[in-house]
Amino acid sequence: MPSALAALAFAAGLSACAAAPAHAPAALAESNSPSFVPPEIDGYLTAADLDGAALIGPPPAPDSPRGRADAQRFEETRSLEGTARWAKAAADADLWGGRALKGYACAAGLDISPQTTPVTAHILERAEQDVRTIGTPAKDHYGRPRPLIGNDKPICVPRAPWMETNASYPSGHSMTGWAWALILVELAPERADQLMAAGKEMGTSRVVCGVHYESDVEAGRDLAAAMVARMRGNPEFRADMDKARREMTRLSAPPSGCGG
Repeated sequence: MPSALAALAFAAGLSACAAAPAHAPAALAESNSPSFVPPEIDGYLTAADLDGAALIGPPPAPDSPRGRADAQRFEETRSLEGTARWAKAAADADLWGGRALKGYACAAGLDISPQTTPVTAHILERAEQDVRTIGTPAKDHYGRPRPLIGNDKPICVPRAPWMETNASYPSGHSMTGWAWALILVELAPERADQLMAAGKEMGTSRVVCGVHYESDVEAGRDLAAAMVARMRGNPEFRADMDKARREMTRLSAPPSGCGG
């Protein structure tokens, strides 16, 4: 899929009736939508650029103090079903339909979208592909089951078969959320506090949703920070960021619906 079409898919969230290709690996399914089809674009990095598994180390053992705390946090957050925070967690899961990106636009106080800032949106798109490139080998290496496996407790998105095979550690959404925050802070440094808060909130949403443990989220943030640092050494990334800075100077207002 050419990049222009990928941006269109990012903007539209794809058709609700589109089916994911049967050959798509489970690691590509973490959109929490049965209709998700990832855009066929390249990121900035290759799997050889960063050893994610070595960087984050193993997840906590289930019977360790941290492992037990993870499990307790999963139990506690099930009580949030039906609340506004639960709805926010579901929105944050929507990387490709636009709801998650809008949270960052509101945090930046700028109308960031594929339509208004196509270069910036494409950078974020490519960064999400890098999350798969760097994060999936670590997921596969450690193979930690998600907290929802082996029970029928509520989660904020529909349960799907891929959740049984796509490992929990590190959290890919948390990697994406933190990477997006770090990238956007470079483009709108005056909104650093708000953007980093948005990145942190996306990670917390994965715990609230019930699809990740808290230590998955923390590992995702650590790996995202290393990933973005590595991306800064990529000439394409630096060139795209220069274009995005010029693009962002044209914006003056947040999108509608951000609230007060």
